[in-house]
Amino acid sequence: MKVEVGQEQFVEAIKIAEKASGKNLTLPALNCVLLTANKNQISIKATNLDLGVDIKIPAKINEEGVVAVPGNILLNTIMSVYDGKNITLSLSSGNLVIKTPNSTTTIKAIPHEDFPSIPRPEAAKNFHLPKENLLIGLKSVWYSASLSSIKPELSSVYVYQYDKKIYFVATDSFRLAEKTTPTKGAVPDFDHLLIPFRNLGEIIRVLEHSEDDVLVSIAQNQISFSYGTTYLVSRLINGAFPDYKQIIPKEVTTEVVILKQDFINTLKKTTIFSDSFNHIRFKIDPEKKLFTVSSHNSDVGETVDNVHAALSGEPLEISFNYKYIMDCFQSLNADSISLSFSGLSRPMVMRGVSDASFLYLVMPMNK
Repeated sequence: MKVEVGQEQFVEAIKIAEKASGKNLTLPALNCVLLTANKNQISIKATNLDLGVDIKIPAKINEEGVVAVPGNILLNTIMSVYDGKNITLSLSSGNLVIKTPNSTTTIKAIPHEDFPSIPRPEAAKNFHLPKENLLIGLKSVWYSASLSSIKPELSSVYVYQYDKKIYFVATDSFRLAEKTTPTKGAVPDFDHLLIPFRNLGEIIRVLEHSEDDVLVSIAQNQISFSYGTTYLVSRLINGAFPDYKQIIPKEVTTEVVILKQDFINTLKKTTIFSDSFNHIRFKIDPEKKLFTVSSHNSDVGETVDNVHAALSGEPLEISFNYKYIMDCFQSLNADSISLSFSGLSRPMVMRGVSDASFLYLVMPMNK
């Protein structure tokens, strides 16, 4: 192998690939990126067996070859190079040699034959989606997925299509987020998907580099995303997502309409005085036109804020974990938001007043 490659493109590709590599003591190949020089490009592959990525970038290939080296060592090395726009890669005694005008670095390789193949399923269902639709859908809900793997279906984002829209849903049983995005052209041919939470951070990072529509392929409990010369494949969870529509209240007994920024500012102050359970309390009295947000911590103090809002319905006092509420503001693309309640022990539903595409549900806390 003897390759000349642009430093900037190479660094960006290795950043993506290194995140997809594993941290596996028993299978050293999973800690590596596989570099394959062929024709006029170099392929950069990484996998942790749950997620795989293959990125191709243009390069001057003087001699073809292949090598597998630890991803973190390669990334830290090339990010420390400042003395040239191009990097030369070659092999010496089977190890990778990185040369710039003022430095030479050798990284010990492992047998590249040990590197697992990255699947490219055949007979897949293929459809194109705008990059922004995919990113907005995933980013709007993935923080609501469970961090525990005890119930894999909750540690995932549920994706399905209905009535020419694609739905993205996630829940950890304490809160739930739903985002809808329109399809482009023909309706995608799939029933539903469960994308593992642990892979979503890397999927989002890879999709952010796309400038075009993304080709999505589904087959054999796997989903792949392709654009340009970048290919990413993830395992899908085989399970049944809860019938979440049943827990969304059908009736509203109390409603608060409030400016989003006013609500955020109030919560930021209130959380300073919340207890170890992140407990805050809402008191809603439409007749007196009072919406009060309060918190109490015996070691710090207490605070009570009256917030200007439009109120309707029955009076209510109810408590929540403030962290669950704060998480959703990134997904509420509206200046005003509505808080809908259906009584004690029933969840609060948050929506943007001018954005019907996002719904967020939070379960109350016990007194």
